[in-house]
Amino acid sequence: MDIHDIPSKLLRNAVEELSKLPGIGKKTALRMALFLLKQPLENVNYLGNTIIKLRNEIMYCKSCNNISDTELCEICSNNKRNHSIICVVENIRDVISIENTHQYNGIYHVLGGIISPIDGIGPSSLKIDNLLNKLENHNVEEVILALSTTMEGDTTNFYLYKKLSQYKVKISAIARGISFGDELEYADEITLGKAITNRMPFESTITN
Repeated sequence: MDIHDIPSKLLRNAVEELSKLPGIGKKTALRMALFLLKQPLENVNYLGNTIIKLRNEIMYCKSCNNISDTELCEICSNNKRNHSIICVVENIRDVISIENTHQYNGIYHVLGGIISPIDGIGPSSLKIDNLLNKLENHNVEEVILALSTTMEGDTTNFYLYKKLSQYKVKISAIARGISFGDELEYADEITLGKAITNRMPFESTITN
């Protein structure tokens, strides 16, 4: 679709911006824009203001780096969670995926990525220091490495394992019910839940 065929500059601009969203092509963006034009003005204003408010006011938990409306996210501030177990994940989507399984009651640590030299992401680009700080200053009994089962995920797991080994803490990894090459957000809830529940010592996952 040639965006210049759209007879309105305002509509063209809207289509151009909507098509920048993940998985949204120009045709889908046009359908979305035309749909919004048919909605009551107050509904569209509310949608726009909600997105602006999200971008301007969202916070990141000072403890685990999860998204939050306050300095501490709802998980870290929940006294009913087991704060002695930390599940290390790549991103916020993985937190949501694991929470949807209802099989985990510990807290999280969001790295903000995984080691990927080809993308210019090294250990210094990740939020590792405050994870180590938790182990030094809190009563942590277990760290679960729950990264994607990709080469980059395995590389990050091994790097973290070497860093965490200096502490008196159990280091485990999610069970390999998740196929190699898979990302956690695409795993079904039952498979992911079993992978968390049936986690194993990280040492046993290392192949020589």
